[in-house]
Amino acid sequence: MAATLKQSPLHDRHEALGAKFAEFGGWSMPLEYPTGVVKEHTTVRETVGVFDVSHLGKAMVAGPGAAELVNATLSNDLAKIEPGKAQYTLCLDESGGIVDDLIAYWHDDEHVLLIPNAANAAEVVRRLQAAAPEGVKVVDHHDDYAVLAVQGSRSDEVLEKVGLPTGHGYMSFVEAELHDTGVGVVVCRTGYTGERGYELVVVNDAAGELWDALRAAGAEHGITACGLGARDTLRTEMGYPLHGQDIGLDTNPVEAGLAWAVGWNKESFWGRDAVVRVKEEGPRRRLRGLVALGRGIPRPGMGVTLTHDIPLADITSGTFSPTLRKGIGLALIPTMVAEDAQVGVDVRGRREIFQLVKPPFVDPSVKES
Repeated sequence: MAATLKQSPLHDRHEALGAKFAEFGGWSMPLEYPTGVVKEHTTVRETVGVFDVSHLGKAMVAGPGAAELVNATLSNDLAKIEPGKAQYTLCLDESGGIVDDLIAYWHDDEHVLLIPNAANAAEVVRRLQAAAPEGVKVVDHHDDYAVLAVQGSRSDEVLEKVGLPTGHGYMSFVEAELHDTGVGVVVCRTGYTGERGYELVVVNDAAGELWDALRAAGAEHGITACGLGARDTLRTEMGYPLHGQDIGLDTNPVEAGLAWAVGWNKESFWGRDAVVRVKEEGPRRRLRGLVALGRGIPRPGMGVTLTHDIPLADITSGTFSPTLRKGIGLALIPTMVAEDAQVGVDVRGRREIFQLVKPPFVDPSVKES
């Protein structure tokens, strides 16, 4: 099976660091390093960590009317931002289900870079290619570029030491050069951890050089290579949904708490009629946070009950929070249940009590200037 999985251009470096690998979206990616998930998680919260997230999709929409195509199909409204900015948006189907959640980087009216999830990249590209007017091309660059994420309060110092620009606003990006090498890097003020940080898009051939430079520059700050395990605990603490677990084709933006990523005033986008109807009628369930009042650790698929015999939902994401030192999770809870209710979770045959809360579970630092 492993032979069929795609590999990051940094795979050999992860092997040299002793990484444990796991399949994710058709890729073999580092799950954790010998330091362990808790150490990697804590380092990001306290100083700085670096992730290889090259499994993420990359697609360029280019040509006259590129931005118009993106705005007429994806959920959010580019009119809210301007070129040089990034925007979280959704690709919906006609029923309002979430095909994927992705980031759109608006370079100019003729160039929009999209970063979808690994498993959904081909489908997002297919749908956009089918909708593209003459003169607009949607090119899949999934295997051409690497993405590295530098996350944590010391991320600025790390980037500055390798000659990359910092300090631009949250959800903005700039094109730069690594030292004087001629290697182009798109420096994006984005991330998936809740901490201040950057995501760097670079051609595959230069990924190793950039990875090595970042690790050397961050050594004085205790930079740690981090895997997808820590990425998952960090994003869960923020209540960020993961496609394929918390959101999917059977989930609409309103119940997922993503109504803010919908351009409600736009005349058109895929699934518009369906999600407008849900907004008007009100959702039957909402993605809610759960915090353990005891020692239970929730895992995806565990049942949530209001009493011992009234099932409500299943846990969609669940983990041990290294920051709170307790179990946390997400679940699509019926809206009839009080927002501050206590519920039970079946943890290996034991009914553990959890408190419903509104995420994030920890205070974010992502937007700090």
